[in-house]
Amino acid sequence: MVTRRKLRSFLSAIGLYVGVALLIGYFGVNAYTGDRGLRAKQDLDHQYTDISSDLAQLKGERKEWEKRVALLKAESIDPDMLDERGRDMLGYLERNDLMLILKPPAAAAAR
Repeated sequence: MVTRRKLRSFLSAIGLYVGVALLIGYFGVNAYTGDRGLRAKQDLDHQYTDISSDLAQLKGERKEWEKRVALLKAESIDPDMLDERGRDMLGYLERNDLMLILKPPAAAAAR
């Protein structure tokens, strides 16, 4: 009878330790891989850096377009810019313009 009591107390202690270890392991795994865990935070940080670089690029592009639009406004119209855009859109050339005709890249590569 004494051996059964010792065995039972030993198995109870082992079962308690295993249960606690499983509980700690469960929370540890969820802290790393869960929806709000460490890996999710790393993914959010990567997305933030990607979006920040895209934002910086778009801000630069927007500033360039704002400069170009400012040149075409009625108050401060640049005659050269107006002339350039008009000829580009209509496909016209002036008599004094020089035109350089290049061969298509495919024809140059075939030679």
